[in-house]
Order: sequence, then structure tokens, then C-alpha cells
Amino acid sequence: MKARLGFALVVVLAGATAFVGSAPATTTSRASSTSSGASFSATPVLAWSNEARRAIVPPSAGPENFGNKFPGEAAVYMGIVHAAIYDAAVAIEGGYRPYAIALTASADTSAAAAVATAAYDTLIGLQPALGLNPSQQAILDGDYAAYLAAIPDGAAKTNGIAIGEQVAAAVVALRANDGREKNPTVADLGPPSPGPGVWQPDLSRPVLGLRLPGIRPLALESASQVRPDGPNPLTSEEYAEDFEQVKELGRLDSATRTPEQTTQALFWTDHDIRQWNDGMLRLAAARGLDLVQTARMLAMAHVAGGDGMIACFDAKYHDWFWRPYQAIPQADADGNPATVADPTWRPLRTTPNFPEYPSAHACHSTAVVETLDAFFGTDKVAFTLDSRVTGTTRDYERLQDVVKDVDWARVLVGFHFRNSDQQGSNLGRKVGDYVVDHFFQPLG
Repeated sequence: MKARLGFALVVVLAGATAFVGSAPATTTSRASSTSSGASFSATPVLAWSNEARRAIVPPSAGPENFGNKFPGEAAVYMGIVHAAIYDAAVAIEGGYRPYAIALTASADTSAAAAVATAAYDTLIGLQPALGLNPSQQAILDGDYAAYLAAIPDGAAKTNGIAIGEQVAAAVVALRANDGREKNPTVADLGPPSPGPGVWQPDLSRPVLGLRLPGIRPLALESASQVRPDGPNPLTSEEYAEDFEQVKELGRLDSATRTPEQTTQALFWTDHDIRQWNDGMLRLAAARGLDLVQTARMLAMAHVAGGDGMIACFDAKYHDWFWRPYQAIPQADADGNPATVADPTWRPLRTTPNFPEYPSAHACHSTAVVETLDAFFGTDKVAFTLDSRVTGTTRDYERLQDVVKDVDWARVLVGFHFRNSDQQGSNLGRKVGDYVVDHFFQPLG
């Protein structure tokens, strides 16, 4: 048992290993190294958090992955699975309010069997909307079978499986008919008539995030609960300032963006759910968090991250605001004398195919940061993230440094106006605060 779980931890941390890289003023760079081992009791959570990520995130974000979800939807699925992992850990360790079902495991219960079964059965229960084809599901099935086979047979294993099955059934029932199974079109979401300020989809590529506004949140009362006021008016001075900033810094051939800023911009074009989960697993290991602490930290972060994405795309498909790659060439029609069109303008990388306002990276990252801040009781938490796009690692001294990094990166890559990043972070902060105030609380 110990040998198997120790191996699982090594696999998790090896999969999350980062690389050498440059960093902004708020970070430091260093050579990568494997994180120190976590408390033995936390290894099932680390292993099955990693497995959930692999089953949700696509291979384009790393060959170990076998899922299908772009970051917006991936965040929601990660939230659901980690809520199940949390309930299994709470059933064994106690001390916290459950998310979906209150259970008390017997003293003779295998945490490894309980956590693995809760995660696996939840992932299977989220099919077919999870989108795994038969060969992809076979990978998940095989990983679960191999993990269970390494746990000695007996009452503890049987009890653990039973706890995991009950947790997964409750979580899956809670998410029944939650909107994940729907397939709306652009027209179904009621787009405004084309014109200045209105985002137009690139129909040569899949339009992403159409389901998200209609998915029932994991914690919030509604997707529109924290909807921001909307983008700056096209004729405003604030819009003109943001326009000029992204026009200069975010263009493909920018003469003013520094090499360090280019690395910063490209760093965050990785699949951010993969980035965040690997970073949080390293953090849990480095801090020596136990079973329930690790499960609680990850559940808080991923539930907030999932709702951050739902609320963000609700706002995106409410405001339908155009992207810089559309706004800058068409500036002659925006009614603002301070903006000048440039038909040759292109962003540093291909822009995601959904509306601009607010920034999804800002919504998600800030929601996660807000929960981590609350979990540790301080913003001063050393944190490391890596990017497989740039092959670099960024070390942050404070959690809020990550938010600042993300907000600037989306301008530097040419995807967002500065206001959209700031408003996305405001949205994410509200989501994180709501999750912290209403879920995963200590008993008593």
C-alpha cells in the first residue's frame, strides 16, 4: 500500500515539474526541482486530482492528458470532481461541512479506495457530457483498476469503495440536468446585430464557451449573480487609453514589448487549468498538507474556478464585446476621435474564439487566488507555476502577484483591453469570496 501510494505521489510531482524561466518584477526565476513529499495520508488526493486533470484536459496541453475540455469547461468539471474528493476525505477525517452528502466512515476505511472511487465514479457519472470516447474512457478505467488492484483486499478497501460510491452518486445526482449536456449555437444566445463594439465569431473555428452561461453554478445562486456593469463605452477616454495600450504592446510585431514581456504574454497561453492544478499539487506537497486539508484546498479553489468561468462567460455572452483584433482595424467606425484604425494589426497569438469582456483568465485565476488566500489566511504564500508553451517557471512571493501577472499578460498577448482584465479580476474576487463564505467551512 505505501509503496503504491508513494509511487503515485512521485508520478504526480514529476508530472507537475516546471522549467527554468524569466519572471516579472514580482517574481523570481530558478532552476526547476522536484517538490518535497507531502504527508503520506494526502497522496490519494494528489494522485486523483492529477488523474481528474488528465481525464478533463486535452492532449494539446501535454501528452499525458486524454480529455477534451477547453479551460472554461474544464474548470467546471474540475470543480465537480474535487467536490467529490473533498466529501470522501471529510467522511474519513471529519471536521468540515460536506459539499453534497454527509457520511461518517468507519475507522477501518481505506482513504485511497474512497478517494479514488469518488473521483472515478464522478468522472464516469459525468459522461456523456464529459466527452470521453471509448478509448479515452478505457484509459480512465484502466488507471482506476490498476490503482485499486494495488490496495490490499479486505474490509478497509471494501469500506473505502462504498464511501466513494455513495459520495459520487450524491455529487452526480446534484449535477443532473445542470446544463452541461446542452449544445446551444451562437444564435441561441441572442447576439446583437453586427456593428462597432460587437464581437463577431470566426466561423472557421469552433466557437467556445456557448454552454457555460447556461450551466448551473457549483456554488453561486445564479450565473449572473456577480455580472459586472459592462465594458467602457467606445467613445470614452478610458476605452481610448486601453485601445492604445493593447494596440502598442499586444501587436505581433510590437516594437515596445520587451522580451521579458513577450515571455510573460506567452506563458499564459498554456491551458491554465493544467497550470493551476499542477501548481496547487506542488503547493500541497511543499506544505505537507494532510488528506482533508489537501482535499479542502483543492475543492475550494476548483469550485471557485469553475463558478468563475460560468459567471465570466455569462458576462461575455451578455455584452458580446469585440476583441482588439477586430476593434483596432475597425476603429474608424467606433465614434471615438482618439482611436486610429490600423488594418494591419495582429495580436501576438491567435485570439480565443469568444467575446472579449471580461477576461476569462482573470476571472478564473483571481477566483482561485481568493480561495487560496482564505485557506492559508494570508496573501504571503510562495507559489510556483510553469508553462509548457514557454518552457519557463514563474515563482511568486504573494498570491496576488499571480493576478497582476495574468492581468498584464492578456494585454501583452493582444487578447484583452486592460479594463476587461480588471473587471474579470473583480468578478473572480467576488466568486472566491462567496465560495469561502458559504462552502467548505469547519464544523461548529
